[in-house]
Amino acid sequence: MELGGAYAMYDGPASPVTQTFGLGISQPVTGPRLDEIEEFFRVRGAEIFHEFCPLADPSTVALLNERGYQPTEFTSVMYRPIPKDFRLAASRNERIQVRLVHPGEEELWAQTAALGWSETSELEDFFKELGQVSAKRTAALSFFAELEGEAIATSALSISDGVALLAGASTIPDGRKQGAQLALLEGRLRYAAQQGCDIAMMGALPGSGSQRNAERNGFRIAYTRVKWHLQHAAVDEVAKP
Repeated sequence: MELGGAYAMYDGPASPVTQTFGLGISQPVTGPRLDEIEEFFRVRGAEIFHEFCPLADPSTVALLNERGYQPTEFTSVMYRPIPKDFRLAASRNERIQVRLVHPGEEELWAQTAALGWSETSELEDFFKELGQVSAKRTAALSFFAELEGEAIATSALSISDGVALLAGASTIPDGRKQGAQLALLEGRLRYAAQQGCDIAMMGALPGSGSQRNAERNGFRIAYTRVKWHLQHAAVDEVAKP
């Protein structure tokens, strides 16, 4: 639901997208409005998170500090133009082929994506469950990178108003350092250009290999997005009459 120019989204108490979007962007956030937003999550038994853009009204940060919020996650939001005849300057491994997921392959896509996170055991099951949902979204496209016919990497693409959002990058351990993600990057951007997109965006951990790879391929940082979290003790304090 929309509250004070922000969108409060509930997707289950443990979902990473149970949070607000656009807080303070279209209008300043007031204390009473933030009360309503916090209640939206509290009555659903969810933690309270806000994804905050530094281009938002500066008063938002002061209000979050007053409420006891703490920054818990940082993301470099990156972008690049997509020309109609897009090609990456970097050379590609021609043995790797990129294609869209076919109907009935959603489970394979989810398993492959989760295998890319298998070294982080506490996340593997979560990403497998999330992947099954992601692969079936009608508003997004899922891609495989295949080496000699075997899926070794996954990624996703969402398109809205001429903007291509890249996400879902994962490579199985045995398939790494062979150029799968480079192939998926070019494949998705070429597909997006064919659909009329003229700009692409993605998120990466600041200073990470993903950010450096993106910058080598024409992406630039638009801003650093911060996720703010209201701790339980602070929630109880705010809720007092």
